[in-house]
Amino acid sequence: MGDRLVLRLVAAVLILSLAGCASGTYTSRYGRTGPPVGWKERGIASWYGGKFHGRRTANGETYNMYDLTAAHRWLPFGTLVRVTNLRNHKSVVVRINDRGPFVKNRIIDLSYAAARALDMIKTGTAPVELEKLPDYYGEVNLSPKNGYYVQASSFLSSWRAKQLANKLARSFGTVRIERAVVNGLVYHRVKVGPYFSLSEAKRVQRWLRKRGYDAIIAD
Repeated sequence: MGDRLVLRLVAAVLILSLAGCASGTYTSRYGRTGPPVGWKERGIASWYGGKFHGRRTANGETYNMYDLTAAHRWLPFGTLVRVTNLRNHKSVVVRINDRGPFVKNRIIDLSYAAARALDMIKTGTAPVELEKLPDYYGEVNLSPKNGYYVQASSFLSSWRAKQLANKLARSFGTVRIERAVVNGLVYHRVKVGPYFSLSEAKRVQRWLRKRGYDAIIAD
């Protein structure tokens, strides 16, 4: 009878564990609030893109490979994490909205946009350091669509704008060119971003100005 009772208890634990995984809950020694601000973790990051674009994430959102999001095995949904590529020291802030990666020895699965910001698209994986940020990191916008962009320059020539965009893409993961009509003239504005916080955007602005660009923070 004792053996049967043990087997039943083991089976019950397994069922509860599987139910937790299916619902997207997490288990860690930090409890439901997750680790403290400043908590760090090192390991291998990977990324996922087009195959999953448009599918549901574990927290119920629709996965958008162009948003700055990531999957982690147990960090609470909505957690803001700074991810730093230890090979090139580039970093990006992501929001946890999915579960994974489900491959041994990997600690985070990044969106395409986040992986591009870390310059790890070609390699597929990279050694990284994660750092948990405050829930309100600077002036946080959880939606990249409403985030901060840094305009490096603006040109009447689309060719010159593309040249600069290609140059900046080597240092920044995401670069966009926006057309704007001012006094009947069409300008091509080269922007990098988005960034979740104003402090991150200002850091990039300073970096660009030191290199001779009249950078401004824009929507």
